[in-house]
Amino acid sequence: MSTIARALDDLRTLDALASRETALARVDPRAKLVATLAFIVCVLSFDRYSVAALMPLALYPTVLAAQGEVPLPLLRRALVLASPFALMVGIFNPLFDRATMLDVAGMPISGGWVSFTAIVLRFGLTVSAALVLVAGTGMPALCSALARLGVARVFTVQLMFLYRYTFVLAGEAERMTTARSLRAAEHSRMSLAVYASLLGQLLLRAFERAQRIHQAMLARGFDGALRLADRRQCKRADTLFVAGWCAFFVSARAIDLPRALGALIGAIAQ
Repeated sequence: MSTIARALDDLRTLDALASRETALARVDPRAKLVATLAFIVCVLSFDRYSVAALMPLALYPTVLAAQGEVPLPLLRRALVLASPFALMVGIFNPLFDRATMLDVAGMPISGGWVSFTAIVLRFGLTVSAALVLVAGTGMPALCSALARLGVARVFTVQLMFLYRYTFVLAGEAERMTTARSLRAAEHSRMSLAVYASLLGQLLLRAFERAQRIHQAMLARGFDGALRLADRRQCKRADTLFVAGWCAFFVSARAIDLPRALGALIGAIAQ
């Protein structure tokens, strides 16, 4: 299976997971959205050299993935697919920050490598939390939650269209790649010229497809507003969900939990 086909299959699986009845699906989408936003803000607020202090925050996406019954291989493939962006952001840190910061088993480790590790860890935590949120809620419910929280309609509509049109664009790319491989089986690797040609054709086909979709929507009475049937009320359990996780985030930010745990174990051992 090609990379595009695998990515499209994972995207469809991610979309299908939201329709299941799980413990995470029973939580109000607004509660999950607020908790995830608080989690992302908490992760990004740490110092650039913080690595061990971020480790306890992995509890949030882990627990939500278990509650939503999200397959770990799906999350791993999605993280690997998006990882080049994080790697490109921090790959030059070891070149500019060469001052020794740690000494592990006699091996000096510079601050650049520590900050690079922190960037990759932040990326893994935030992206996995976002993926679990989508898999356990669904994009229509999330867009409805954003609208009910007061987010501008133009943003929620564009976000919904962007998500839905990703399937169309990926499907077009998959069909073009399959057609090319069938017509040039002896050339397994594509040259830069072939890439540029396929990308141009994909842009033109995507533009034409978007025009047809827009005309079909206008013919069915679309006026720029999303009318979703999700009108559930926030319950006490949803409030406790947000309050409990936010309390954990504040605790993890205020206290270096790994260091405190190490000090406690050392005191007990003595």
